[in-house]
Amino acid sequence: MPPTTEAFPACRTAFPALLRTLNGKPLAYFDGPGGTQVPQPVIDAVSDYYRFCNANSHGQFVTSQDSDQILQETRETLATFLGAPSWREISLGANMTSLAFSLSRALARELKPGDEVVITQLDHEANRGPWLTLAERGAVVKEVALRPDGTLDPEDLARQITPRTRLVAIGYSSNALGTVNDLALTRKLSKAVGAWLLIDAVHAAPHFPLDVVALDADFLLCSAYKFYGPHVGILYARPGLLEQLHTDRLRTQESEAPFRIETGTQNHAALAGVRAAVHFLAGFSEGATLRERLVRTMTALAEREHTLAKSYHDRVRAIPGVTVWGPNFSTRQRAPTVSITVQGVHPEEVARRLGEQGVLVWDGHFYAVRALEVLGLEAKGGVVRAGISMYTTEAEVQRLLDGIAALAQG
Repeated sequence: MPPTTEAFPACRTAFPALLRTLNGKPLAYFDGPGGTQVPQPVIDAVSDYYRFCNANSHGQFVTSQDSDQILQETRETLATFLGAPSWREISLGANMTSLAFSLSRALARELKPGDEVVITQLDHEANRGPWLTLAERGAVVKEVALRPDGTLDPEDLARQITPRTRLVAIGYSSNALGTVNDLALTRKLSKAVGAWLLIDAVHAAPHFPLDVVALDADFLLCSAYKFYGPHVGILYARPGLLEQLHTDRLRTQESEAPFRIETGTQNHAALAGVRAAVHFLAGFSEGATLRERLVRTMTALAEREHTLAKSYHDRVRAIPGVTVWGPNFSTRQRAPTVSITVQGVHPEEVARRLGEQGVLVWDGHFYAVRALEVLGLEAKGGVVRAGISMYTTEAEVQRLLDGIAALAQG
């Protein structure tokens, strides 16, 4: 059975951070797009690792064997979370950006001068910077244009992908504007020319059920600290792809996937927390398998977050002096992240004043700097971003709206 709409507000008791107050008021966390709060089962998993089995891997003794088991179970759990057929498709790293740079160095060795790489103007720099470096190896890096409504131009996407394209790197959804990109069209166009498709799913993983097989991705990256876990980067690679790449690795590193792109000792305690985070999400639903429970939870969570974010979006845009950036909520394909500007008030000032009231929002560009440059917002301090998470309530949204309305009125 999927969870009821009341299940997610009830989850608040699992998050110790939600007990924190400022000037007698509880903190309202709208900063989830930059990293969600962490539930107690995840905190317990991390601390239990340090209490009971803190050891490096591949040893002939119990604590090391416990560590090996935790790492293995985490890979298996993440494969289930992403809909991947095997744990051998799941590589781990410090964060998404580090894994993307490692992958870019490996892909660079496969490129010839004149090969093309397609990125977008909408993406986070972690899904632009690593691929821009490929120009140093003679690749031609091309951008897909961002339209004023916060969506990518599909005609320009089709123009940019040519028979010379080797890689298309695109985000599932925008961390700045909430846009959900047309991945089916992108896969169709990239597949027609034999190009790899890489998806940045960092901002999608907390909000939608992911299925790498259905997406037909060659590579997909995400970060656990965006879906209620610790700071860990995750890379899915289609079976056989990593073995084709000359990755940076020590000669002592295992040469097969998923290990061949991993460097150094993993953060074992954090990985114990990642496994706990996925099981925490699955725990809101019933089902015969972990995958069933996860899909049901994430589907229900997407529904609730969409409803709450749409309510905020529609009401905040009605406040005189407020401009909302990004696509509206007329389509279901919209992440629950809403960015605004307030006429006459710098975004940093908006965020600071709301923060003084215990309402936590982000200001700036959130590393999606190219998108805000194209929209003419970067030079003005960017935007004010609020994200809906599983623990967000209607009452908190009203506090946010009241604070913005007061600032807009001067």
